Amino acid sequence: MPASTRHHRALAVFVHCLGILAAVPALPSAAPEAAAAPRPPAATPQPTAAAPRPPAATPQPTAAAPPATAPPAAAPPAAAPPPAATPAPAGTRPPLAMVARVTEPTPPSAPPAMAPPTRAPASAPPQQVTVAVATESSPAPRYRIQVRNVSNSPLETTVRQELPPGSSTTAISGGGRSTPAGGSATEVTWRLRLPAHSTTTLGTALATTAPGRPLTAPTCAFTSDGSRPYDCATATWRAAAAPAAEVDEAPPWRRYPVLLAGLAVLLLISAALVWVWRRRRGRRLTAAALSTGGGEGDRGTVYPRPAAPSPVRRRRTPPVWMLVGAAVVVLAGVVGTAGWTATRQVAAIDTQKQPTSGAWVGTGVNGSLGVPLRESAFEFTVYRMTCGAPGTAGKPDGGGAAPANGRRCEATVGVRNVTGDHQPWHSELQRAYLPGGRWVSTDESATRTANLGRDVFADPMAAGTRMVLPLVFTVDGRDPPQQLELRSGVFSAGVRVQMP
Repeated sequence: MPASTRHHRALAVFVHCLGILAAVPALPSAAPEAAAAPRPPAATPQPTAAAPRPPAATPQPTAAAPPATAPPAAAPPAAAPPPAATPAPAGTRPPLAMVARVTEPTPPSAPPAMAPPTRAPASAPPQQVTVAVATESSPAPRYRIQVRNVSNSPLETTVRQELPPGSSTTAISGGGRSTPAGGSATEVTWRLRLPAHSTTTLGTALATTAPGRPLTAPTCAFTSDGSRPYDCATATWRAAAAPAAEVDEAPPWRRYPVLLAGLAVLLLISAALVWVWRRRRGRRLTAAALSTGGGEGDRGTVYPRPAAPSPVRRRRTPPVWMLVGAAVVVLAGVVGTAGWTATRQVAAIDTQKQPTSGAWVGTGVNGSLGVPLRESAFEFTVYRMTCGAPGTAGKPDGGGAAPANGRRCEATVGVRNVTGDHQPWHSELQRAYLPGGRWVSTDESATRTANLGRDVFADPMAAGTRMVLPLVFTVDGRDPPQQLELRSGVFSAGVRVQMP
């Protein structure tokens, strides 16, 4: 045969052998019990639906079982089944159902019909102490603080009230005392022992260097050692509403747009009057010249003299200098008004305001300590900020040596989910800004330690819940953070809190 034909046949045989070898592993393997058991006889026994099951020791033939009422001697010898058709005893007979179950391959499990559930939203731990702060209607700032123990056992707590910058205490009730809180800030501290289900009312009165200015004084209740907050609240005192003083606006003759517009109108009127006067004067001169052109001798002729052609009168127009002057005045007025308006609008632009359009979601909000600030998903309130001494910072999250001048600043922050769904938030998006524009994110390990080992960023916040928790930032240098930036998502405009 030709060489090409031989090659094709050899290739076909090789491919056929490969197919057989590939199909061998897919064949079901026999179970060990089935392989060890003797092969059943070739003849298949008849079903025994009407006959009772014989005992295992003396199995009876099932092909021609006699009825229960017939004597054994009446059965003919020809009806007995042959020895080849006798089934095996029950003790050595393999269970067919078990063999089938063992030998059949197990099908793969079906994929789940539903998607795996997401992480359950984190619920705020039950509060043992609650704080409520309210202001009083008085000429000077006064605050009323209510601390309530809602647990079934007495508790010891430390209550701290942050005083606004530029204020001092004039009266403190409940045994509190004014102490410096670091830097130029001052706070009022109470150490209380609260019986079970009791309410304690405290009060402070302040004096300020700027009367009439709103003052916000946040208050927090901590554990007895002052390390973990129970609850926080805030209130803003505002002076009693006084009749608004009328703002004396500048008279019209002192406003630049009005002066420029009046000057332009005056020039236009003057130009129009001059033009009208010159036109009328020209008409008078022409009429006088025509009236003096003829005498008495011209009358009485038989043949009238042909009328002299009248001179072509050119329409008088205002002089060029008048038009150019009026245009210059109008242009100067328009440019001056536009420049004055643009200058006022540019001066009103806030250069520190966050962008509120484009890729950002929501509106950026700036505020001070103790003021609730709301963004797209959360309402943040920074109640307190304290920093340790330089060199007290621990090791960073990634390991290694701690910075020489590093220290930890702890911010007591209240977070409320204002949406109707659970919302996640992340530690990398919470930042503390230092002088010079530098910033650091939340120290996760230190924050977890401050929250007694609980990772506050692990689970999303449930809808409508509120948590008061410490956030720790590891900074270097002696200057404390000047600003905190808090946000719920990457594209959220977030809020910025100015530190005192």
